[in-house]
Parts: sequence; structure tokens; C-alpha cells
Amino acid sequence: MSVAIDSVLHPPARLQIAAVLARVDDIEFATLRDIIGVSDSVLSKHLSALSEVGYVRLQKAKSEGRQRTWAAFTKDGAIAFDRHMTALRELASLAAEMAVAAE
Repeated sequence: MSVAIDSVLHPPARLQIAAVLARVDDIEFATLRDIIGVSDSVLSKHLSALSEVGYVRLQKAKSEGRQRTWAAFTKDGAIAFDRHMTALRELASLAAEMAVAAE
């Protein structure tokens, strides 16, 4: 088994962001903020970190007369998230096997 936890995706807020992005084509900043339940500054910080490594594409556009930010996974981001989730599942499975073996 080779567990490859992605240190960029692993922080809880980023993992929540990634889980949402994996299920949509793109999402408006305020909607994502409300789903995740964090402040604007926290979401902005984590989206910037994900964008810096190429996992997220941020796009600004006017909507309803206001500037809005939209976030979407890049291809690399979607692949990294899939790999990270596979690693977490493998880790959980290993932990369960070890718990049974210890009984």
C-alpha cells in the first residue's frame, strides 16, 4: 500500500472545498462560503492556496451588477482530489484491518 496524502488538500477546510468542487462545474464564492461555513477571509486564503498549486481556477465576472468570483477544479485538481480520497480510503481500511487484528 502506498498512501499518498496530499498536504495541499489535507487541511479540513480545503478538503471541504475540494469535496464541493468535485461535484460542480463551478461555484460562486459566496455560495461556497455558505456551504463550507467559513468567513470570506478563510475561504479566500484556502482558494488562493489551491489556485497557487494549480488545483483551482478562479474567475472574476460581473453578475447582478457586482463583481463575483467563481471557483472550479482544474483537471490537475480533480486528479489530485481523487488520489487524495483513494489514499484516505486506503488508510482507513488499513486502520480497520489493524484494529481487527489487534482483537
